[in-house]
Amino acid sequence: MAKHLLKLVWNRRRTNILIVIEIFFSFLVLFVAVTLGAYYAHNYRQPLGFSYENVWDISVGSSLQTDIEPTSAEQKTARVNITKRLLAAMRDFPEIEASAGLDSPVFAIGSSSGSLHYKGRRAETTFNQVTHGFKDVMGLQLVRGRWFEDADDALNWDPVVINQQLAQELFGSEDPLGKNIGDPKDKRESRVVGVITDFRENGELFEPENYAFTRRKLTGVSDDLSPHIAIKVRPGTPAEFEEKLVNTLSAVGKDFSYEIKPLVETRESLLRVCMAPLIAAGLVAAFLMIMVGLGLIGVVWQNVTQRTTEIGLRRALGGTAGSIYTQVLGELVVVTSIGLVIGTALVVQLPILGIATFLSNEVYLTGLGMSLALIYLLTLLCGLYPSMMATKIQPAEALHYE
Repeated sequence: MAKHLLKLVWNRRRTNILIVIEIFFSFLVLFVAVTLGAYYAHNYRQPLGFSYENVWDISVGSSLQTDIEPTSAEQKTARVNITKRLLAAMRDFPEIEASAGLDSPVFAIGSSSGSLHYKGRRAETTFNQVTHGFKDVMGLQLVRGRWFEDADDALNWDPVVINQQLAQELFGSEDPLGKNIGDPKDKRESRVVGVITDFRENGELFEPENYAFTRRKLTGVSDDLSPHIAIKVRPGTPAEFEEKLVNTLSAVGKDFSYEIKPLVETRESLLRVCMAPLIAAGLVAAFLMIMVGLGLIGVVWQNVTQRTTEIGLRRALGGTAGSIYTQVLGELVVVTSIGLVIGTALVVQLPILGIATFLSNEVYLTGLGMSLALIYLLTLLCGLYPSMMATKIQPAEALHYE
């Protein structure tokens, strides 16, 4: 049967080559859209590692007269003291459960990155400098060790808290607590004091990454103004509280501007931006699928019409409606398979060439399998009606067909 179908397809190769080309390009576009969707869906199911509900981000910006970077030790101390006074002012509000200063807020792409070292191993890592209240604001979960504390001011080394993924990459099964992970060239050590669950700062659609927190001091002149302050407000806090908070902050640090935005809104904005390419790819794939579907219906219909005599004679020789039905659909499946084989041969080269390495094997195979299934489903749906019409051709019609 398969050999007979291949022979029939080959005899009509000029017509079928156009279908093969359509199937090939449709499969490639569909693979990109489906794989991207599978990638986002896989990431979405992973835990964030923090809680963003009832958390507000306060962006602290300088006014024109203080927009110049501080140069003297006194200027730097003044700016650090501003952060300390702002955080102290937060504690006077019963609506605020916790507050912390930080360099980069969550759901905001653009955090600083670097590398950490241990026994010849090197891991690229995203960094964030925070005050010790950040754990309570974001609801971080410690799985080993401790978080930052005020007693760390007296240390002659820098405490670091890392996530589980980074701990696994640098230390494997070895206990990371107390290990120096700083650059071997640095005189001051950076030691691990705690390990948290995987922390995905950029949100649900991004894959887990290596992450490390360093401690921002609020004494001395070692650090500058904290560009962001995160606060956790009590559930049910009214929107009017935002104006009250801004007025208080402006009174404490009158030379600075303040912009407050709930992380729920920041998350929604980031989701819209990240979903834009997926929606665009989906629309293109849907358009191509519709065009291919209409083309398949037209080609199969024309094929059946041109072969009325052949089909009628086959019915006259005892061919059943089921065999005619199977033949027409079988030819369409063979043509579709040729286009998909070529497309699959191209797609499987991506991992070999090191392209799209961010895709896991699970996501890659899911995208490939779903794309193949959707193309075959489209093929069968488009061939159902023309195939059914072919089964209705009677021998008498074939004798009168010109």
